[in-house]
Amino acid sequence: MTPRDAADNGPENTPRGSRWSDLDRPPLNATALRRGLVRAGGLWSELDLVQRTGSTNSDLVARAAAGTVAEGAVLVAEEQTAGRGRLNRQWAAPPRSGLFFSVLLRPREVPVARWGWLPLLTGVAVATGLSRAAGVDTALKWPNDLLVTVGGEERKAGGILAERAGDDGVVVGVGINVSLSQDELPVPQAGSLALAGAVNTDRDPLLRAMLRSLEDWYVRWRAAGGDAAASGLQETYAAGCATLGRLVRAELPGDRSVVGEAVAVDGDGRLVIATEEGVQEPVGAGDIVHLRPA
Repeated sequence: MTPRDAADNGPENTPRGSRWSDLDRPPLNATALRRGLVRAGGLWSELDLVQRTGSTNSDLVARAAAGTVAEGAVLVAEEQTAGRGRLNRQWAAPPRSGLFFSVLLRPREVPVARWGWLPLLTGVAVATGLSRAAGVDTALKWPNDLLVTVGGEERKAGGILAERAGDDGVVVGVGINVSLSQDELPVPQAGSLALAGAVNTDRDPLLRAMLRSLEDWYVRWRAAGGDAAASGLQETYAAGCATLGRLVRAELPGDRSVVGEAVAVDGDGRLVIATEEGVQEPVGAGDIVHLRPA
């Protein structure tokens, strides 16, 4: 096998410790990714690939605070040792078994009140990109999970985490399980693209597809001033959201919960839950549990 990016590989002669010891999980080709994504007039301004880090989100937030990166910076890690999901949940996977990346966005033309759509926008973009490049059906669980079907069962294969980066920026992180086997899953209820029958688990085209889709959606949303309806984002998100039409329990801050049917995602990106008492309650933040199969 010929290394896809010789500049990124050293003279390693033994299988132990070699980046090529797992032939089913070759390293990402940083040079080709930059060539395919970073272009004049485009959103992506730079792409940095690191072998191992705690959290790409934490690293990129720090770089943004130091003023060393511009909007459109992309940070990718072959391995994340302290990846975080919502509610500080840990996200870990074997090296090169998934895609772990963060991007810096500065939507200055968009009112801050509409920035809550960014994780939902990223979910739409990721699902669209993976559908095209991996040939696997995906669904979105509000607000930030990517679901796949494995053996007829709905499983989480990815997540999204958005964090403020100063007064004018947001870092959005994405973690996707690509080639994990059942034995490698962090919990039995998790999933991966491979387990869902993906026709392609080559991470280079998967990452390119997701980032190109994210650029398309972000540019469209920003041009509409962050109006999710005018940009088509609200309708597209609702069409791919597995939470809508389900009986759910929303576990909210302050040890409060709301049970009811998820009936809509409103103009602010909040999940609207219709309770048995006839109240429609919008939820802007919380942990959602699906109580009834789709």
